[in-house]
Amino acid sequence: MFIEPKYGNHGKGWIEVVCGSMFSGKTEELIRRLKRAKIANQKTEIFKPAIDTRYDEQQVVSHDANAIMSTPVPASGNILLLVREASVVGIDEAQFFDMGLVEVCEQLAHSGLRVIVAGLDMDYLGKPFGPMPNLMAIADYVTKVHAICVQCGDIAMHSYRKKNEGGLVVLGEKDLYEPRCRRCFLEGMDSQK
Repeated sequence: MFIEPKYGNHGKGWIEVVCGSMFSGKTEELIRRLKRAKIANQKTEIFKPAIDTRYDEQQVVSHDANAIMSTPVPASGNILLLVREASVVGIDEAQFFDMGLVEVCEQLAHSGLRVIVAGLDMDYLGKPFGPMPNLMAIADYVTKVHAICVQCGDIAMHSYRKKNEGGLVVLGEKDLYEPRCRRCFLEGMDSQK
């Protein structure tokens, strides 16, 4: 499905990706950008994966409780069906979406929309996560945000899972995950072997 260009803006859209570890401020930055678009009287639509119900079923919520209403969707293709008159589309927790999200974002941008995507760039094993690497490759702008390592205070880029249990996707907060720098992440992974 291709979205028809709005207002003659064919090809004038773009994709922004905000990525990083858990507790780095990705969702906070997504919400900030969307609120600024609203202040500029731009119509926004926000989507998140239906699987993400940690803080709220409807809202995108940052770790510091900043929130904005969103539409939960089960798959990336639903976004194309639900975008209405928006000129700015926000997508949170992109790592949980299927690989079709890359094409969805491209179609939205090709139709003249500003697309802002936030998500974890790496999983708990330190490997590229879901569609995020491909989104970063096609993005016009990439912002990598960092947390602070809870072990040593250095810049953190990893989401360390405290217990090596469950599959790739295990929803949790500070009870299950903590931000760590490369050294502390590797030390933790070694201790779990």
